[in-house]
Amino acid sequence: MEANIQLAKKLNVWATVITIVVLILIGLMRRVKVDLPAGWDFSFLPPFHATVNALTAVVLLIAFYFIKQKNIEAHRKSIYLAIGLSVLFLLSYVAYHFTTPETIFGDANHDGLVDAAELAAVGSMRTIYLVLLLSHIVLAALILPFILFTFIRAYTNQIDRHRKMARWVFPFWLYVALTGPICYIMLMPYYV
Repeated sequence: MEANIQLAKKLNVWATVITIVVLILIGLMRRVKVDLPAGWDFSFLPPFHATVNALTAVVLLIAFYFIKQKNIEAHRKSIYLAIGLSVLFLLSYVAYHFTTPETIFGDANHDGLVDAAELAAVGSMRTIYLVLLLSHIVLAALILPFILFTFIRAYTNQIDRHRKMARWVFPFWLYVALTGPICYIMLMPYYV
């Protein structure tokens, strides 16, 4: 048991470092742009991101089903898959935003601004989109370390602590995985 606690402490440090690095990257990706080599274009990635997020949500629901059935091994494999999908999403998302101009909800003429006419055309849908997007981004940033810590609790066989954390981490992770595709669907008409 002591070895598991020591391993958990080391993994917690790594989870904290990973969280800090991810938050720094997320903070920089809208400010720093990297030019891609001629002929390269990452504009195909937003639907990929939405698909990966949607698959993550499905896998999380499957993992939830398995744990309710007390099928620990299937639950474990599902969670590994959900984490793998989340890592794939994150790497792809960061690469996209470091290399591609931002798409703005309501910017029908793609000039980087939402003028009065465009704002009138989208009406309250822009507010709904921005609330969903803001909640998605804030919760994604906040939940990341807790997803890692919850995983570490299970990995180091601290099952009671894992269960306590998973009860409240799961719904937030699921919310983030679901709102990503919803935001994409709402933003789809404004991609170039």
